[in-house]
Amino acid sequence: MPDKQHIMILAGETSGDAHAAEMVERIWQMNPDIRVSGMGMGEMKQAGVDVFYDSSIIAVMGLFEVLKHWGDIRRAMAIVRARLDQTRPDLLILVDYPEFNLKMAHHARDLGIKVLFYISPQVWAWRPKRINKIGRRIDHMAVIFKFEKAYYERANIPVSFVGHPLVDKVVNTRSKQEVKLKLGLDKAAPVIGLFPGSRNSEIDRLLPLMLETAKQMSRKNPQLVFVLPVAAALDFEAIQRQCDSSKLNILLTRDDLYGLIACCEAIISCSGTVTLEIALLGVPMCIVYKMSSLSYQILRRLITIPHIGLVNIIAGKSVVREFLQAEATAENISAEMFRLIDDPTYRQRIKDDLLLVRENLGEGDGSGKMARLVLSCLNKVRLSNTSV
Repeated sequence: MPDKQHIMILAGETSGDAHAAEMVERIWQMNPDIRVSGMGMGEMKQAGVDVFYDSSIIAVMGLFEVLKHWGDIRRAMAIVRARLDQTRPDLLILVDYPEFNLKMAHHARDLGIKVLFYISPQVWAWRPKRINKIGRRIDHMAVIFKFEKAYYERANIPVSFVGHPLVDKVVNTRSKQEVKLKLGLDKAAPVIGLFPGSRNSEIDRLLPLMLETAKQMSRKNPQLVFVLPVAAALDFEAIQRQCDSSKLNILLTRDDLYGLIACCEAIISCSGTVTLEIALLGVPMCIVYKMSSLSYQILRRLITIPHIGLVNIIAGKSVVREFLQAEATAENISAEMFRLIDDPTYRQRIKDDLLLVRENLGEGDGSGKMARLVLSCLNKVRLSNTSV
């Protein structure tokens, strides 16, 4: 019997860890005789992947934040390179996290390992010339947004549009009242979501701002209830202490994210994948984005599009308000949240526009399509090895 084919997966962030785990589960449904190892977090471990490095250590964003954790990132790179040297997987799958992963792609290509990149770097947003480097370092790109496919086709890079895995995953079949009952919330109280993010750096920068916003909103409407989801990679008790010190009525939970989203009247969200989950459930939101001044001054000169929120980028227009850096104040955010709650015409317009986002994320079965692409790549590797 031939040896099992081996896939190595590198996922450096919470959302990438989740997408990789779903992909692996679908791969094993189609072919259980494949070995999978990688760099990831809790969901990949739970799926059964042999995780040799916990990437929650290096899940940071922003240039200054990367510099602060550069020692950890270098150690992670050394560990991954050593694993590639030792195990020589049949296929390396890189999930998002582009700066790190493209360096690993370069090493893999030098070793003759085939490279599949899943979830494209945002070449359409900044540093578009990176696409040439990407083309030299990977064998195939799998994109999750329809508009991305054309970028790679123009650069003659093999590309597949697999659709976004969240289309199937983001489902809530219960009413707001059912969710509130389950969470122990007052069924008559308006619920506001505070979604500061899944990285420690996001919590440090955004949670104090969101708590101050919640205080201002509570002074205007004491009936408001606030909910805050805590990602698995974060310290629940530390966040609880911070919320308790605010003396606000805030429910923290790790459970039932989509039910939590669905029971909200409106949400204050960090920028990232969670905004797509909120959009898919049709809940009005605003997006808050803050990073170190140095990182922001550098990035604002590199970004080539008018929006930073995925929902706005995908829709091709401003669907929800974005509050960046100096504009991200409790006063500004509070005013927008009350407009979302109290202005029915404005609220409905945003809900209608969020439907555009769903339409541009594909028809579903994104993880299944990705799994079939992976198996196709492995089959080509096997045929190539057989013919040698």
